[in-house]
Amino acid sequence: MPFKDSFSEFYSEVKTSIKEETFAKLTLAKTIGNTELMNIYVRLIVIENNLQLELKFKFQKEEIVEIHTIDSAFNRLAAFINNPFLSAILFTTERDLTYKLNKKRAVSVNEQAPSFTHASTAFLEINK
Repeated sequence: MPFKDSFSEFYSEVKTSIKEETFAKLTLAKTIGNTELMNIYVRLIVIENNLQLELKFKFQKEEIVEIHTIDSAFNRLAAFINNPFLSAILFTTERDLTYKLNKKRAVSVNEQAPSFTHASTAFLEINK
């Protein structure tokens, strides 16, 4: 997979935001053409007092949910970069980070002001 290294760097930012408790959500979007799979939404959840990631695969006619560890989610998500998704957006309370592939498949990572003021509620639950 040619984009695995660059996506790995991006995903390390996801893991850092979870460690620093600034993670709000992660979205894979902008498909190539009209595909059955439209988006993947990633949110943090707590299962048996452990932080896990819920991956919600939004298809045109249904949704499928998978639960992964923070580390195992990387390989599952990386498989969808460039096929069919051209972008991934990490939303944190400090910034929004966009991983994007252009038409020539060159990677760019852009930082913007944060869209969210509150981190995932899973942090409140795990810190009780």
